[in-house]
Amino acid sequence: MLRQHIGTARGRGAAGAAALLLTTALLASCSSGAQGATTLDKDADVTLTWWTGQADQAQTILTGLAEEFEQEHPNVTIEVSSGAPSTEDLLQKLSSSFAGGTYPDISYAFGSWASELADSGRTLDITEQVADPAVGWEEFSGAARETAQPTGDATIGFPAVVDNLSLIYNKTVFDEAGVEYPTEDWTWDDFRTAARELTDPETSTYGYAYSVSGSEETTWQFWPHLWQNGGEILDESETEATFDSAAGVEALTLLRDMAVEDESVYLDQTDTKFGQIFASDQIGMITSGPWSLYDLQVAGTDYGVVPLPGTDGEHTTISGADLWVLFDHQDANREYWSYEFTKWLTDPEQDVRWNVVYGNLPLRESEMGSPEFQKQVKDMPGLDVMAENSENATIPRPTVPGYVNLSEAIGTAISEVLQGQGEPAEALTRAADEATAALADK
Repeated sequence: MLRQHIGTARGRGAAGAAALLLTTALLASCSSGAQGATTLDKDADVTLTWWTGQADQAQTILTGLAEEFEQEHPNVTIEVSSGAPSTEDLLQKLSSSFAGGTYPDISYAFGSWASELADSGRTLDITEQVADPAVGWEEFSGAARETAQPTGDATIGFPAVVDNLSLIYNKTVFDEAGVEYPTEDWTWDDFRTAARELTDPETSTYGYAYSVSGSEETTWQFWPHLWQNGGEILDESETEATFDSAAGVEALTLLRDMAVEDESVYLDQTDTKFGQIFASDQIGMITSGPWSLYDLQVAGTDYGVVPLPGTDGEHTTISGADLWVLFDHQDANREYWSYEFTKWLTDPEQDVRWNVVYGNLPLRESEMGSPEFQKQVKDMPGLDVMAENSENATIPRPTVPGYVNLSEAIGTAISEVLQGQGEPAEALTRAADEATAALADK
């Protein structure tokens, strides 16, 4: 599944490449190239380069859509390639291509790269175009829209893939323990109580699972707890980490109490093993996304899906919105057709044949009633709940340079605390100091 692959790199994104972006952009400003069209001619022949970041079935689907667009617009040629050996390598490839002026017109990008790409000085600003009501910009989730507008001003592209974290529960484990299934109204107290009741040391069964690798998986799982409790990752200037607030301490204390006092949490050092154990009926609940459903179907696991447990009525989740970023080649024709193709690609009529058919969540709520999506829901029950859960994805993960180091700092702190090696307040304060220092270095 695409999102399983992408999920392994949610917050990484080539740390070294971040430092290269500004340098290569400056070099690019000195590079020579052919003069682009200064006035728009919609009928002129134009060639676009599109780096999809995909492989195998996903690449085949996208190539077919590009060919369809070419048939509808014979003057447009789209050169389609993955762009790099893997999606994770795309940022480095973009950095290098800025220097030589060989960067594409459109590229897939992890949402966490958005600020670095915007700072490169090579992206288009399509804010004025997406303000047209016919585009349906408001139909994308709030988190996806904000990711595409990393500075809060310029819009550098369209959402490409969206997901979110939901609570997946194992019905077999719940039934054997005699515990009622989760509901969409569950509170943190309901969650903790159920995890404790599901845990059985004699059968090595745990109520819940959490990654303690210290990676972005560890961090990614924590942010919804922070947001539900009224906390923020950064201050308004995005220069100081604020996740060590009382809200953050209370959220981490909940997880610490479940892991250390209740011993109801399977602590996964690998980021991946907990999914396999859940599928084999030894973990009652995990928080995960649509990329897990295919594997659960293959394993024959009897599961259900609900929104995340919340507090004070807030069930905020996190969305890993990735982007189709548009780049500026000082050519009016390329700019026009890059926008037109990307808008067309993300329209519901095309998205149901890309994201929906591939097993990702639809980009827009209007696609949920489509035959394509209903077929996927039949094949992967719970996908509809995850799609509806997109309305709880109201806060974007920061895209600031330095996020990788911020994630590492808090991920390490969370991992230590859940393994009984520190106190929430002290660990978060230390991590926030490290994160703020990392932000200052960028």
